[in-house]
Amino acid sequence: MNRFFSALIILFSLAGPLVADEIRPGYLEITEESDQLFAVLWKVPQDQYDRTIRLHLPASCVERSKPTLRPVAGATIQRWYSYCEGGLKGKTISATGLNVTNTDILVQLQWLDESTSTTRLIPASPSHVIPQAATRLKVAGTYFLFGIEHILEGLDHLFFVLALLIIVRSIRLLVLTITAFTLAHSVTLALATLDILSVPQQPVEAVIALSIVFLACEIQTSSTAKPRTAKLHMVETRPWLVAASFGLLHGLGFANALQAVGLPDNAIPTALVFFNLGVEAGQLVFIGFILLMTYLVKRLLSQQYLEWGKTTLVYGIGGIASFWIFERISAF
Repeated sequence: MNRFFSALIILFSLAGPLVADEIRPGYLEITEESDQLFAVLWKVPQDQYDRTIRLHLPASCVERSKPTLRPVAGATIQRWYSYCEGGLKGKTISATGLNVTNTDILVQLQWLDESTSTTRLIPASPSHVIPQAATRLKVAGTYFLFGIEHILEGLDHLFFVLALLIIVRSIRLLVLTITAFTLAHSVTLALATLDILSVPQQPVEAVIALSIVFLACEIQTSSTAKPRTAKLHMVETRPWLVAASFGLLHGLGFANALQAVGLPDNAIPTALVFFNLGVEAGQLVFIGFILLMTYLVKRLLSQQYLEWGKTTLVYGIGGIASFWIFERISAF
């Protein structure tokens, strides 16, 4: 199957900006404490240009407490109470500045009857009319789409999956490898999101980049080494073991993204399951795209160009991941 992936330099050329896990959506949580009284949690990312995103509640809302401000890594969190005459259902909330910062806002509303309403404010649609009734289906859909976006915009996770695909020798091993990766990162995603397991984010991201460099080195070495060492033989014949091992780390990376936006208190299982399903759906879309592009390019280029393309792609993946290692270590 290696020859199938030799032409994937095309994908690398289309990869876009060299960023990974830069999804930093804002988070708005409004909890109905009593009739017409709401607790507001407003978490908004701040970048080096100090571009401010402003929240706008309905005009009928007035603050009943002074906002408390708490800075966290790359963001600020504010909490306050607002009294909204007539309640919030059927009224509009909005945010300005999204088009400048290209930031999404995940909105979570929790009502006295323990029902929830979840949506997103995006640059193209920065306002939302709060529905009269809330359903878990909305929570599921929102977190499912967020999971898809996270995996498709996280180049480090995609590079790791791509490297696994290059290593795989057969369809059977491909299925086994992807399954092992999925199960492993699902476990650590759940444990970290539920605060059962806690690991600092920056070292995790650095090791994720290191895992990509490791696979890139193994691919290139296995293409030239004669005879192959026992270690290389293990990596090539049992890639599922490598996928499962590093998948545990990648799950912690997914959890960091999910924790950045938060989970609805009374719909945690729904949000967690559908975020994970979204990650898997995005991963399958990526794998399907790779297989299709490989098939098409293989029919157009000779074996010599395919091998050249594979070498260029592997060095490109390894080089970018090496840069990420130093970048992320410098942020410790």
